[in-house]
Amino acid sequence: MGTLFGILGSIEVRRDGVPVDVGHAMQQRVLAALLADADRAISIDALVDRVWGDAEPQQGRRRLYGYISRLRTVLAGDGTTIARERGGGYRITADPSLVDVHRFRELSDRARRATADDQAAALWREALGLWRGSAFAGVDTAWFNAQRHLLDAERLAAQLDLVDVRLRLAQHDRMVNELVARAEAHPLDERVTGQLLLALCRCGRQAEALQEYERARRRLADELGVDPGAALKRLYGRILAGDPDLSGEPDPAAARAVAPSAVAPSADEEAKAEDGSGSAVNPVTGRQLVPRLLPADRFLFVGRETEVDEVCRLFDRNAAGPLTLLVTGPAGVGKTAFAVRTSHRLASRFPDGQLHADLRGFGDEPTDPFMVLGAFLRALGVRGGTVPAELTGRIHLYRSLLAQRQVLVVLDNAAGSHQVRDLLPSGLGCSAVVTSRTMMAELDCRRLALDVLDSATGLALLREMLGSDRTDAEPESARSIVETCGGLPLAVWVAGARLAARPHLPLAVVARALADEERKLDELAVGHIAVRASLELTYRGMPEPTQHALRLLSLLPGPDFAAWTLAALLDVDVPEAEAVVDDLVEVHLVQIGSVGASGVRYQLHDLVRLFGRERAHQVVRHQDHTAALTRLLGAGLHLADLAADTLSVDFQGVSQTDLASWRVSPAEAGRLLADPLAWFTEERLFLIEVAEQALDRAEAAPAAAGLATALTTLFQVGGHFDDWERLQNRALKVALSNDDRHSAAKLHRCLGELTTILDRYPEALNHFEQALLLAEGQDPSYRAGATAGLAYVHRLLGQYPLAVLHFEKAAELARQAGNVNCLVYATNGLGVIDLEQGRIEAAVERFTDCLRESRVAGYRPGEAQALRCLGQSHRERGTYPAAADAYRQALVISADLGDRLTATHAACWLGDVLVRQGEHREGRRLLAQSLWTYREFGNLWGEAATLYALAEAQLAAGRPALARRRAEAAVRIWRQIGSHTWLAVALDTLATAHRQAGDHHAATRSRDEAAMLRSA
Repeated sequence: MGTLFGILGSIEVRRDGVPVDVGHAMQQRVLAALLADADRAISIDALVDRVWGDAEPQQGRRRLYGYISRLRTVLAGDGTTIARERGGGYRITADPSLVDVHRFRELSDRARRATADDQAAALWREALGLWRGSAFAGVDTAWFNAQRHLLDAERLAAQLDLVDVRLRLAQHDRMVNELVARAEAHPLDERVTGQLLLALCRCGRQAEALQEYERARRRLADELGVDPGAALKRLYGRILAGDPDLSGEPDPAAARAVAPSAVAPSADEEAKAEDGSGSAVNPVTGRQLVPRLLPADRFLFVGRETEVDEVCRLFDRNAAGPLTLLVTGPAGVGKTAFAVRTSHRLASRFPDGQLHADLRGFGDEPTDPFMVLGAFLRALGVRGGTVPAELTGRIHLYRSLLAQRQVLVVLDNAAGSHQVRDLLPSGLGCSAVVTSRTMMAELDCRRLALDVLDSATGLALLREMLGSDRTDAEPESARSIVETCGGLPLAVWVAGARLAARPHLPLAVVARALADEERKLDELAVGHIAVRASLELTYRGMPEPTQHALRLLSLLPGPDFAAWTLAALLDVDVPEAEAVVDDLVEVHLVQIGSVGASGVRYQLHDLVRLFGRERAHQVVRHQDHTAALTRLLGAGLHLADLAADTLSVDFQGVSQTDLASWRVSPAEAGRLLADPLAWFTEERLFLIEVAEQALDRAEAAPAAAGLATALTTLFQVGGHFDDWERLQNRALKVALSNDDRHSAAKLHRCLGELTTILDRYPEALNHFEQALLLAEGQDPSYRAGATAGLAYVHRLLGQYPLAVLHFEKAAELARQAGNVNCLVYATNGLGVIDLEQGRIEAAVERFTDCLRESRVAGYRPGEAQALRCLGQSHRERGTYPAAADAYRQALVISADLGDRLTATHAACWLGDVLVRQGEHREGRRLLAQSLWTYREFGNLWGEAATLYALAEAQLAAGRPALARRRAEAAVRIWRQIGSHTWLAVALDTLATAHRQAGDHHAATRSRDEAAMLRSA
């Protein structure tokens, strides 16, 4: 039997069925933290965070080393090892089949791929039988709690998948009691309700099924203010009409079509959620658009008809998935063009979307699967605040989201299976297309090897590019060009582009030059010899400025770029750079990738990039290379800072442009940033890579930190919290290692803002305090921002004396610096404290001052904040129409700024006052939307506020049981994050719910705790 490891329940180890003592609770935590990512390296910092969270003891790392040493002794001789990694951290090597969580996932994947329902049912039962209770039972740290939440979602998804299978196996009569209990436990899950309805119907209990539907409809209306989704309505209609397909032999597809998964709602459901109709939006994914990430199809695509048809037959609609197709072949053979063409042909078979990533596997900077997973999760609707911070969490969430969908995943230019393994979908309705120069022998897939073009097809490609008149006039030269190019499409394309750009150049001239060039090249050169010959010939035919542009473009990070990037590299204006890049497009050394809101984005083929880098290393001097990248960094910093200033969301109010050594012209900046959010959406990954690249150069690190700081507002508005944390944490480490106190102070302050948004208050306090220590003697604006942030966290924690002290200090510093944004923020904070302590008139006076100052300064976020707070003041007075008007004005401003999270703050309280005015349905609809949005962003404080407002709404409707459930949830969250003032408010509401429900003892207990909190 060997040694078995269990974390799906209490943490345990069994050897030949006998429990093994692996030490005390903390040592068990260390083991569980390693087992959760078996065979993956985990850094020391990550292990410490997993085991202790915010409560790391003194000498915590020394204790960690001791725990690991003792675990090695306990596990010795079983084939399980804990190894120290060269780069730091530890890796546990254990057979995944002996660790219950990995065994559970492996069995789940097999169950989803099973072609027979009885086999699938057996696999699901085996997988679910591994669970012994709540995962990591008894362990309470932020990381373990987050992992437990993800695992609970996986367990529920597995249970529901098993029900689908059993319904298809006509086992409905044995499941009704189980389904009734699950519907009680998950009353708002429409998939659970649908399964219960279908089982009741097939048992001949149609009347009960209709009653269950009506109960579910009322629950959705009462609690969320929405109607059932389209899938559940369709099932209800079929039951009502007595559809014989439901009551007779089960329809094999019926159970799968009952309702959207609790993990992955359908596109139809989510489209309805956009306007507030239909079923509620999933709390993990929020409002989701169907991702359509495929690049544009090539207009010129010659040959490969047989291969395209073969792939389409392979992906037959009824074929069992998930299917992975690996397209292989040498560089330049046309794998990418083939994959894009084929994927567009297959797109209609995958109605839930198509994902695409260029893995850049053969370049200097291959794409990290961690980053790809982040992009895919966002494309699937997951907001930055809820994108897991660790690779394993991203993989699990990605697989869970795809489990019930039909999505095509295209992974281009992979170096090996290590790049694609974690990105392949496991859902039965999903498939993947992968391109690579390698065969990936270890990958379980179907393979298609692309060969070079035959002579006739190569000639056809050249004819399409040049026209038949020219190729027919010189048939031997045309044939010679194709043969010299070795039938490689890229080589033919580059040679043809040179001829197309020179209509009067004879084909014979190019044919002779190509043959001569090929003889000069050696086999050790970059890329395939034929491609290199074409590139070399085209390169030599270009003027020196265009050659120089190609050399510099090849040094760029990232897969694509905009014209302003080349302008910075060349030190020219943007129109001149556009003219240069047009010349490169004309000879097909640069491709047009996409056209977005701020202009065209261009791409370099990886072989062209490698060729250009080789030339750059030969020709470009180090100081010129450094100067070009410094200009690029300056341009990116300048534009990011302008975009942030346009949005004016951040109250820091300190420009970073003094660090920009180069800038585009004001006119070009205005054109690029006409829509700052659209520009950031297109440039986000590129700007991150520019900053990452610059952090590796000591002389550029301060400007790189400035760029990371300037991106704060854009990260916040876009909800890219994972990018925010990763980039600024790295920049902070570099700044501290370089003893750059100025940059470190800025970054600590920005990370304080992030951790405040994510309700990680102890971390936020530490960041703000560190920022103030490092900013001593610096510009008062920096100290004002950090002090105001510190005050805000103290207010959230109910520590009013400290909050008042810091807000007043922040206001004084802001006045010294002339920083209106921060002055408004600090004054508003003092007003909120007045309001929360019952000094309504004093609060209104402060909010009115803030509103006036914000409007004079054009500080729209401050205007929205002041209006929200005035709304709160009117709400406290009971003047609900005035409150609603203030909230609506705030909502419009935040929505115009594109700041969904701040807009939700207004929408939540607007919903609350609408309920108080008697507009129950509209109020609950707004509260339901707010709840999902807060969960989407991972904002716990907002989620608790909405749950509190929903509890009040249920009390107003005379439903104390539902109110109690909502109030209890709000209490749990506010207790968790330590917000004592609002915890007391929620406890009052919970006490009222208990009293109305007749539980006077519980009511007294809640009321007493609220009073104790207020007197503390």
